[in-house]
Amino acid sequence: MTHTPADPEMPSGTLFAPGRRAACTGAIALISMLAFETLAVVTAMPAVAAALDGLQLYALAFGVTLATSMVGMVLGGEVCDRRGARRSTVLGLLLFLSGLLLAGLAPQMALLVLGRAVQGLGGGMLGVALYVGLGQLVPAALHPKMFAMFAAAWVVPGLVGPALASLLVITLGWRWVFLAVALAVPVAAALLLPALRRAGRGDGGVLRWQRLRWAVAAAAGAVILHLASQAGAWAWPLLLLGLALALWAAAPLLPPGSLRAQPGLPAVVLLRGLLAAAYASAEAFIPLVLNHRFEWSLGAAGLALSVGAGAWSLGSAMQARAHQPARRRLVFQLGLGLCAAGLLLVWLTVSRSFAAPLVVLGWGVALTGVGLSFPMLSVLTLQLSAPEEQGANSSALQLSDALFSSAALALAGLLYLPETEPFAAVLAVSLAVALLALALGPRAYR
Repeated sequence: MTHTPADPEMPSGTLFAPGRRAACTGAIALISMLAFETLAVVTAMPAVAAALDGLQLYALAFGVTLATSMVGMVLGGEVCDRRGARRSTVLGLLLFLSGLLLAGLAPQMALLVLGRAVQGLGGGMLGVALYVGLGQLVPAALHPKMFAMFAAAWVVPGLVGPALASLLVITLGWRWVFLAVALAVPVAAALLLPALRRAGRGDGGVLRWQRLRWAVAAAAGAVILHLASQAGAWAWPLLLLGLALALWAAAPLLPPGSLRAQPGLPAVVLLRGLLAAAYASAEAFIPLVLNHRFEWSLGAAGLALSVGAGAWSLGSAMQARAHQPARRRLVFQLGLGLCAAGLLLVWLTVSRSFAAPLVVLGWGVALTGVGLSFPMLSVLTLQLSAPEEQGANSSALQLSDALFSSAALALAGLLYLPETEPFAAVLAVSLAVALLALALGPRAYR
């Protein structure tokens, strides 16, 4: 049965119509803040590790955030379903702010890593709460535009975030990369929280704490996956162990049949993970390919990521204009095809030593396809979820993102050996995952 979580008394019209303007403005502010923090920390972390003499914990500072975000996603889903999206947003903001302050004021790298872990927990809760809360406030007919708005909120941070982070490090010091974002948290809260009072309050049931135990086990699997590429002779055994643990623990947290791509919601959740894995594993190596293989400067190589951010936003805006179900199915499959075609062009360019600009072109095509298909999976998740299951299913969607991205990145990391630069083998991982998503795509709409 299809469920539409929109408020039936709220007129359709535009996203920023009276009654939902504050909620959408607050959502943009929150997503932009999270996006800037993500990109800024990537830019500033070398300076952080040098200042705190913590290079040995460099990788863990990223891996622990991803791991704890999985726990946050499940906790956020439970709180949304039982206590409402507003409660989950409040808790998420408090945890995220606490993590920022702990990281920004950390006197040593271990405490900064702890702050990053708290950030991940809060960020995971916020991602799910946004899906559920805005999904309840915005009419179902506008959900495609809503998710296009989410994608657009990443564009400006994607373009200016790294440069602004570098400026902060040079002028005020690396701590302000975290503290500046902390100053923005109350602004996002003031915009979003009052509007979420009208969102659903949950069913009042008891939180299912056993789901958190499974989430912790899945997070442990993700950490093992993250560490596998640095384990030398134990790399491949650790990769298999981490993957097995993550999938075993994730199975009870995903809709039944997700790992078998059962048609309907299970396939939607699996496809979201595959699509995320395809672009995330390629994105990590695109600048490296352009810098090492084609000898572009770091600044020029980073342009490819900006092109990708713009292409994703363009694809998201295009999918929002398709209204009829048949057309949306066609656009969805077209998006998966463009993602695979773009990654194929990137792989061919690298493996056959074609002209370097073709890498940027292929990446733009691939991210346009991701922009077309990615938001539709979010829309379908809300449509196929009963109101009391929106939090759990939204958390499953984002958990799938994190798990499959971790696995693909871990595999790509094992295949990449600096002395041989097997970029073609690394990018083949992304291409294979994209082709699998393309083959399974029709199951999402059955």
